[in-house]
Amino acid sequence: MQGSERTKIAPVLGVIAMTCTLGACNTGAPVLTTGSIPGHKPPMVVSDAERDCLGRAMYFESNRSDGDGLIAVGTVVMNRLENAIFPGGICAVVGQPGQFAPGVLTKPMQDKDLQKVADAADAVLAGERHPKVGKAMYFHTAGRHFPYNNMHYVAVAGGNAFYEKRDSRSAQREKAQLPASVSTYAAAPGAPTP
Repeated sequence: MQGSERTKIAPVLGVIAMTCTLGACNTGAPVLTTGSIPGHKPPMVVSDAERDCLGRAMYFESNRSDGDGLIAVGTVVMNRLENAIFPGGICAVVGQPGQFAPGVLTKPMQDKDLQKVADAADAVLAGERHPKVGKAMYFHTAGRHFPYNNMHYVAVAGGNAFYEKRDSRSAQREKAQLPASVSTYAAAPGAPTP
């Protein structure tokens, strides 16, 4: 049985090989992968449970009507997954006490939002990242104010303000280097100030 399949495939492979040498297959154009596209990481294959945990964090932590906010929260989860200070695995990151909304892994989600959340989770797992969130691993509800000076705000999306934690000396140096006319996310209307 296998021999007969090989005799059918060999001529087809020969035609494909000849076509590639004669045509567009030898253009020399660079090959783009998701890891080489700005704002994208290499795709990640995870279990259905891990995909569900990512979707749940995105659902319960963002404004569900805002795809940008879903991707932003997903970016934070993936940033934490890549960092050694957070536990391994998406479900472990999302389930870490005091980090995400209470009941994030157990509360029911509304059926009408499931497809949008699944699509956003798949996009994050395929390598999409929110371009402004960058390496930020923290966020809180936009409009809230905290007295800490180590919070460097990078984006506001989906009802959240995203920030990086920086030591106070580097935050003060950075603030001193910015011209007074430069507005930051923290100074944006509805965004928190550090």
